[in-house]
Amino acid sequence: MKLLAISGSLRKNSYNTLLLKAAAEHVNQDASVELFDLADIPFYNGDVDGDTKPVAVQALLDAIRHADGLLIATPEYNYSIPGVLKNALDWASRPAFNSVLRGKPTGIMSASMSTLGGARAQIHLRDVLAATLTPFYLAPDFALATSHQAFDDKGRLVDQGTRDFLQNYMAGFTQWVASQQVTSR
Repeated sequence: MKLLAISGSLRKNSYNTLLLKAAAEHVNQDASVELFDLADIPFYNGDVDGDTKPVAVQALLDAIRHADGLLIATPEYNYSIPGVLKNALDWASRPAFNSVLRGKPTGIMSASMSTLGGARAQIHLRDVLAATLTPFYLAPDFALATSHQAFDDKGRLVDQGTRDFLQNYMAGFTQWVASQQVTSR
């Protein structure tokens, strides 16, 4: 199973990117997690959304197309998802109703220094994914609150309770992705 991980943060030491890296450590040996960097994705512009896409956009579309599932970690900016993530989803959502996102099993998580852990951003992300016909994993929210205390100075997830929850989340998520592959055949 190939999972594509997308962080909604461009920050070098982003807690959401660190969370995705920790998630990659919690998949079984039959699964792999590839992290995709959104830094080079240009702003969506319908004038350049033709048969030939910008190189970075085509790379994103190909990565999504070849993945069995997506794992998105988003920070919360002003009670919602960051523009960089929304922009990437806008590119990936074309053509409407027949995009690479349609039917792609997706897990949602967030990490935030706040006590809410990005829960409001997850709500908005679910709305966006619903509009793109992207099924998302229905599980207890993985919203890592006070994330600045969960990682050590080397970026390792050291909070044992969070590690245990992440292990359970990833086990359930990968089982769900596998079940979606069976039902889509």
